[in-house]
Amino acid sequence: MTVKQLKSELKTRNVSQSGNKDELVKKLEDLEIVEAEILNSDIISKIKSKIHIGYNANRNTPILSLGVISILLIGTSGGALLYSDEIINFIGGDQEYELIDFDVEQTISYAQTLVNLGHPDWEGRLSGTIEEKNTADSIKYNFSEMGIPSTLEEFSVPMFVMGNQFELSTCEPGDIGNIVGGFSPCSLADANREITQFTHREDYVIQGYSGYTDIRYANYVEIIDLNRGSDSENWDLASDKIGLVWLREGGGFPATESNTILFERAQENQLLSLILVNDNVNCDDLIEGDCVPYFKSLDVESFENLPENIGLMMVSRSTGEHLSEQVINGESRVQLIIDVQNQGKETIYVPCGIIEGETEELIVFGAHHDTVYNGQGAVDNTAGVATIQEIARQFSLILEEKGKPYYTIWFCTWGGEEEGLWGSSEWVEKHRENLDENLRTYVNLDMNHVDLERNNGVTIFGNNNKDIKNIKNIIKEFENQFPTLYEKYPINVRYIETSDMPNNSDFAPFMNQISEEKFGNVVSCYGSGSSEYHTYLDTMDRFNGESLAVSGIIYGSFAHHLAYN
Repeated sequence: MTVKQLKSELKTRNVSQSGNKDELVKKLEDLEIVEAEILNSDIISKIKSKIHIGYNANRNTPILSLGVISILLIGTSGGALLYSDEIINFIGGDQEYELIDFDVEQTISYAQTLVNLGHPDWEGRLSGTIEEKNTADSIKYNFSEMGIPSTLEEFSVPMFVMGNQFELSTCEPGDIGNIVGGFSPCSLADANREITQFTHREDYVIQGYSGYTDIRYANYVEIIDLNRGSDSENWDLASDKIGLVWLREGGGFPATESNTILFERAQENQLLSLILVNDNVNCDDLIEGDCVPYFKSLDVESFENLPENIGLMMVSRSTGEHLSEQVINGESRVQLIIDVQNQGKETIYVPCGIIEGETEELIVFGAHHDTVYNGQGAVDNTAGVATIQEIARQFSLILEEKGKPYYTIWFCTWGGEEEGLWGSSEWVEKHRENLDENLRTYVNLDMNHVDLERNNGVTIFGNNNKDIKNIKNIIKEFENQFPTLYEKYPINVRYIETSDMPNNSDFAPFMNQISEEKFGNVVSCYGSGSSEYHTYLDTMDRFNGESLAVSGIIYGSFAHHLAYN
């Protein structure tokens, strides 16, 4: 048995788990000899009281039914006592589940505070910026105000830095450039030129780890249509030019590949810039007749050398159609300025509130506090961070009433999620030895928000059958106590094998970076109504604070059940 398993066995018997492995083994051996003598007869008597007892007609003596005998797994060899969870539940009856409180108005207040800390123009809390630093400081302060000891850890990670100048525009030349020699088309002297200026965040969005680009009308750089950007397209024709790739799927063709793969091809073929056209996601849902551009990042570790001077942006479908009609198939010229530096490292932050338990075994709550640069991120993931702060506040009140929980509980929020899960990955690596030894479960809250218009409820999933069973029982109690919320917001619960779990949020490092023995100790939550995902429209205008009570109460009560029962 591992030290973790030994401690778990001793914990079930309410015995101290201090000491080295040999000492823990000795405690368990001594304890089981005594328990066998006391409990063998005690369990049998309790089971007898629970079942219908028949009598032998001739001897007038009680006999246990064969069904009970088949589940009674008591071994007397060596004084050992063996029994299953089912027998314990049979003896003790159904477990009771106590639901924690959850203040929706306080949670909305936490969310609004986070949104107010966003960039003055772009509204987001991009990792590595003063906005993210202020966010982490605010969360740490809130933990301290709750009376919870808190930490603030810093990590230096690869990160792009946004500048101040961004432009995408086209110019249809006038006549003066052709009439008067020496003047460039689309210059100031070209008085009757026609310029179309596109709006940053609404018409185009810079992509994660883009390089720097400065293309002017005077350069007269061509745009090459690369269709879906597959490796069969003529990427070489776009060398020293701008590539245009349409994000599509279906129609009998493979879906457009990831930003990482497309950017690698742009690097291999020495493009000056790469423009992605959203022709697939959120189309007509947010803006009638159009698809809104959104932020996506890429895997920087896939690049031996990240391209420094290749710009990467996504545009709306209507903007892509304009570029195709007016530049590729017309006489217009394009001006493209992307002011981004992607060669350095920046500091990201992880604040944690800590409630010390009777043991060093851990329950960790997590949610990422950074957002994409181009929007408030009210759903992704202001919702999750606000929920975790309210759960932490409730546990601070429970601590005053009930004293220390059995488990030590960490409430952490991660920077750097949108750019590559940096905060959670770095934190897990730093605390890996402790997590390997002591992690009981990690609870992840990412977009646990339900949009009232697109209400398909909350999805809870995990890769530990016992945890899923407990959560389902808590949901039954939630239905009893909050029938209106239960009816209003459907709750979908799924067990997922570790191998089938996605790697698209901060639970991934807790699965993939911790020793294999601890796999299966992750639960996570997603909500619905994320059509505004990574766009400028993910704002508090659509925020539904009431919906956060579903995951807040269920996950908070799950942790309470583990920690106090």
